[in-house]
Amino acid sequence: MQVNDGPSAYNRYPMETIPDGLDADRARAVLLRLGLCAPDEPVVCEPLAGGVSSDIVRVDLPGRSVCVKRALGRLKVAADWRVPVERSAHEAEWLRVAGDIVPHAVPRCLGYDPVLGALAMPWLAPDRHPVWKGLLRDGHCEPAFAAAVADAFAAIHAATAGDAGIAARFDTGPLFHALRLEPYLIATAGRHPALAPRLHALAESTAATRLALVHGDASPKNILAGPGGPMLLDAECAWYGDPAFDAAFCLNHLLLKCLWNPAAAGSLLACFDAFAAAWLAGARWEPTAGLAARVAALLPALLLARIDGKSPVEYLVDERDREFVRRVAAPLVLAPPATPSAIAHVWRAALAAR
Repeated sequence: MQVNDGPSAYNRYPMETIPDGLDADRARAVLLRLGLCAPDEPVVCEPLAGGVSSDIVRVDLPGRSVCVKRALGRLKVAADWRVPVERSAHEAEWLRVAGDIVPHAVPRCLGYDPVLGALAMPWLAPDRHPVWKGLLRDGHCEPAFAAAVADAFAAIHAATAGDAGIAARFDTGPLFHALRLEPYLIATAGRHPALAPRLHALAESTAATRLALVHGDASPKNILAGPGGPMLLDAECAWYGDPAFDAAFCLNHLLLKCLWNPAAAGSLLACFDAFAAAWLAGARWEPTAGLAARVAALLPALLLARIDGKSPVEYLVDERDREFVRRVAAPLVLAPPATPSAIAHVWRAALAAR
């Protein structure tokens, strides 16, 4: 089986000239190049929904199924958001690195095809691997699971902290800027002039902090609840940078989902507390006070970004909910508290006062 020829292999191929879309012929070609199927094997290809940044298909072969994923050059959001497609190579590399650290929490990378810029992974059946986002929507909010998610991320951060080799392999600052800092913090600054200096400074300080391997999209939509615990997916934004970003990104979603499912707000906040406590407990790479402060600074900025940035959450459509987020988050952007728990306290009180 061909594994890959490195994350820089994409430089040899003009992938931006390849139209988006993974059909059966393309998926078969990827699997053939990776040695994952024979030329005469029948292939059934089923597109999978749910993502805005990639084409993902399930490919059924005799006796087995795999997923093939290829990054899109233009993301499926209302804003004109274009990003380099080479991020699939970095995602494949993240799966390998993280898979060595927490093999129970990361799907195996079956191979990366630099010709099409696509990667292959095992198919994880949704009846045995439900998406955490869906579970939270339905009120299945388990603090122990949130803590297990935090443990997995913290283990990856701790194992890669200070590793010069990993830093060189994930020297993806421009990509992280295009995928996260510009569409989230900088775009939001354009909508909130009074907050712009603070948001720009936060983007600059985040970009300059290079400590450990960061997933970059630690959202419940990218986390499955498997039989053995959480499975982390979709590391297209992988970057050697500030691990506080992963924690803030996930905690942000737990707060926003209190508005999506008000009846489960108490349980969601318990998940928030469990995640924050477990992740900080696993932070062996630096003193927790400074780390907690960076999470607390990013968290309200990300809350606001998911309302007024380039990638707003799709489930908060009521303007009253959106205005609630702005009203709570804006003062915290300007004067963030020292810990994420303090932000949860402010959020909890604001919910109670609605």
